[in-house]
Amino acid sequence: MSLAILNAAEFKDQVETNAGLTLVDFYADWCGPCKMIAPVLEQLADDYAGKVNIVKLDADAHPEVLQKYGVRGLPTLMIFENGLPKATAVGAQPASALKSFIEHNVA
Repeated sequence: MSLAILNAAEFKDQVETNAGLTLVDFYADWCGPCKMIAPVLEQLADDYAGKVNIVKLDADAHPEVLQKYGVRGLPTLMIFENGLPKATAVGAQPASALKSFIEHNVA
């Protein structure tokens, strides 16, 4: 399963106005660490289906969204709860750390 890549309008609809938990992967095609965590995020999306929606946003295509949320490094993973940022992790991390990041923030 490949993760949905949102544009700015879809980000507003699916993240900012969404009830529940959404993890956003702010990434870029040129970012090596982003590519390293992509398969892990796809597996976690399967593992947490129905609990956490995991999506991607291309940093180069939507700099206004990055600016709004203070994203400065890639990859940045941000968990939103009911449309508001709840937690942030920056940089590539092993699968166990990414899973812990989600687990810690799932109510």
